[in-house]
Amino acid sequence: MARDRGRDNPGRGRKQRPEERPREVYVFTEGEVTEPGFVEYVRDHGTPAKQGRSVEIFFENLTAPSKRRKPLPLVEEAIPYVARAERTARKAGLKEKDWNWPQVWCLFDRDQHEDIPSAFARAKRAGVRIAYSHPCFELWRLFHYQNYTSTFGGVCDSAAERLKRQPGFAQTYGPTIRSVSPETAKRVMPEQLRGRYEKARRFAQQRNATHTGPDQNRWDPYTDVWSFVEDGLGVADY
Repeated sequence: MARDRGRDNPGRGRKQRPEERPREVYVFTEGEVTEPGFVEYVRDHGTPAKQGRSVEIFFENLTAPSKRRKPLPLVEEAIPYVARAERTARKAGLKEKDWNWPQVWCLFDRDQHEDIPSAFARAKRAGVRIAYSHPCFELWRLFHYQNYTSTFGGVCDSAAERLKRQPGFAQTYGPTIRSVSPETAKRVMPEQLRGRYEKARRFAQQRNATHTGPDQNRWDPYTDVWSFVEDGLGVADY
């Protein structure tokens, strides 16, 4: 769940100094279950890159309808939060170079969306950050288990099925479970992530390095969720 928005607590007896404030990270996700569950796990169990720095996460589209969860509408929903968050940060005495300058992120997939390049362009102009997966977020989850170098042809179901077949994956939902439905598999379980981050990041970076063209629709497979983990959440490992 989203935490308190970091307002000063009158009971503390003093106002926070700028450097003491947490970084506020506003998150918009395409998925309703998987991505928020992943972010919450990293928030609660991740190892901070630097001690003494905290991050507060605000899920801003948890109840949004499906039509507003496509990449371009997602970015458009996020854009107003940039100016709003930065205005609040300046009033609190923060500067853009500060570690806790606020960030606004969109997490979305290629799937069958045709507006990916437009979403990237709009986000870049507005200062919205993107964590992008092709064909879908399940690729990032799959990298926690194995490297994958072939194309998925843009078909998310192929990535999801391969993830479900990983040894021990089904048992993360219960020791006697042998298979899980697509709906069940959307829930991210701790044992699917714990101790696997460095491997997943390495596999993702190796795949990403093979994509040099400007068209994000052609980056298959690709995921840079690790950039959100490190640059957004300030987490070095989990």
